[in-house]
This record gives sequence, structure tokens and C-alpha cells, in this order.
Amino acid sequence: MDKMVFKAYAVTNEIDLNRIAAKCNIPKKYTWEEPLILNENVLSSIFNKEIPEGQKILVFSFGSIVFINCPSEHEKLFIEYLKNEKIDIDVENYKEYSDDYELQVRENAEIELTDSYLTVPKFEFFYPELVSTVIAKSVALEKTEEHLSTILDTLETMIDKLEKGKLNVGNKEIAKTTSKIVRHEYNTIAYIMILDKPDITWTNSDAKNLYDMMSEFFELNDRYITLKEKTDILNNVLSGFSSISHSMRGLFVEWVIVILIFVEIILMLADLLK
Repeated sequence: MDKMVFKAYAVTNEIDLNRIAAKCNIPKKYTWEEPLILNENVLSSIFNKEIPEGQKILVFSFGSIVFINCPSEHEKLFIEYLKNEKIDIDVENYKEYSDDYELQVRENAEIELTDSYLTVPKFEFFYPELVSTVIAKSVALEKTEEHLSTILDTLETMIDKLEKGKLNVGNKEIAKTTSKIVRHEYNTIAYIMILDKPDITWTNSDAKNLYDMMSEFFELNDRYITLKEKTDILNNVLSGFSSISHSMRGLFVEWVIVILIFVEIILMLADLLK
């Protein structure tokens, strides 16, 4: 095979690989570090028709799916199949976070890495999984980056209120925004596993070199660091809002106490003057 076409989509935050594997009669326990690889035999049973050799689907626990040499109609069929297990998947808009890529095998060619294809002189068995893993993480990061922007918009609204002198930011609003940030951190660190490498990279130096090269080209580590830094800033801003909110409530309680004492003194004076 002189060319492999990859299409990656980030469709949700988490996918239970073992549940899907059991449904496909695959007798294996999957960890978070490895993708579920569905070959043409498994796909034939899912689609109820013969699937040409070379088509594969890789499902990642952090919510990304990579189709290898699959036509678009098979993509839609599999997304609908997956929705039975993950109801939060939007079948109509599953292409919102996506990336296309190619692996080209050219004899005597130099290894060439671009944003749309990888050229290699000969095919190695680990190429499909490594390429799929990198672009799967890339689109998952894109989805997380978009989610972070919505949190920033929420905080901007809260800052606008503060600039207008409206200091009554509710605990419920702060808690809701905090939960979004925590979920964002969890999705980035726990699910996407940017810092984790495929098992093959620990035993095969060529696989390690290729994975490191692609990870650097797609800026996975740099994007991860940027997300972490932005998240730290968000946490600091929210901490400031929380302090202001608590201070305002403390000040309000103090004024209520002062007013009550003043009212009590007035009532006492009124009794004495009777």
C-alpha cells in the first residue's frame, strides 16, 4: 500500500473502550494508553457488509476517532453506531473538530513531515497507530482549546460586571465556572494524556523517533503547556472573584449587625423617654 488516508474527529470527552470491545466480541481488556483498533473483519459485522482490506477505525479513550481509508458513508454509520453507547455524541456535527492526514510510502524517499502528509521510504507496522495517535490528540486538544475559550467568555462577562461596580457575583455562578475549569483540566490531563506515549515507543527506537518528531511538529506539548498556563490564570481570576464575593458578603453582614444594634438602641431610648 503506497498511501493511507486518515480522518480524525473529536466527538466527545470520554469513550469506554472495553464496553465497545465487548459489544464487538473482542476478548481484550483495554487501558487508557492504547486505542481500540477495529479491522475490516470487525467492521464487516458492524456494517453488515463486506469491508475492503485496509480499512480500519481507531477509537481513543479521550473521545477521538480516527478512520483509516474509510469512505464518508462508513464514518457516519460508525458515529451512529457509537451514539448508542455515548448519547452525548452529536451525529450531525461530528466533523466540527477534525483533521485529515496522509501517510505516503515512496521508495528511496526521505522522511518528510508536513501538516497534511508524512512521507516515508518504507512501511512499518507501527506507522498507522502512531500517526492516528498524534492527530487524535491534536483534534482533542482543538476541542479542549475551544471549550477553554467559552470559559474565558464567561469570565469576561463577570469582569465586565466588576468594572461596572456590580460586585454581587453569586456563589452559584462562581461554582459553575469553577466546575467548568476543573472539567477542562480533567479532560486535558486525564483523557488526552498528552505526556503519555504509545507502548511501542518504549521498545522501538524508530517508533519513538517518529512519534517525538510528529508530536513536536503538531506542537502537542507546547499546546498542552499553553492550556495549563491559561488554566492557572483562570483559577487565579476565579480566586479573586471568590475573595471579593466573600468580602462583600462579610461587609453586608457587618452592616446588618450595625443597623440592628442601632435600631435596638433607638427602641431602648424610646422606652426610656416614655
